Amino acid sequence: MIEVVILAVTVLAALVVGLLLRRNQGQVREATLDPRTEQRARLLGAAGVTGAAPAVLHFSADWCGPCDAVRRVVAGVTAELSGSPNAPRDIEIDIDADPALARELNVLSLPTTFVFDAEGKERFRISGVPKASDLRTALEPLTV
Repeated sequence: MIEVVILAVTVLAALVVGLLLRRNQGQVREATLDPRTEQRARLLGAAGVTGAAPAVLHFSADWCGPCDAVRRVVAGVTAELSGSPNAPRDIEIDIDADPALARELNVLSLPTTFVFDAEGKERFRISGVPKASDLRTALEPLTV
């Protein structure tokens, strides 16, 4: 009997820890990074975040399953906003091919998505798969 109680408590504790760790997954959060450094500006420019238009930069990898969902969400939202005066760019970076930019932006897990405004300033960061409506809400004001 005591083994069953210990097992139940362990499972419950694991469930609580898992829920706490995942509570921010997919939420659009305002950026908290320090201002752009010369290194960051160079790496972002090489990736295509030039400051000429808003950009959605998402990190992925071949082995990342949820990255496919992010690809679909970002492509759909950027396609919807493609007719706006300042249409956003969809930029995907393979974290294995470009680890320097991922380190500079403090990417700790995949998928991670960033939204940059037309001046190239980071506005939002999303860990996990964003909801299309949340991404659209964050991106629409930047495309006017």
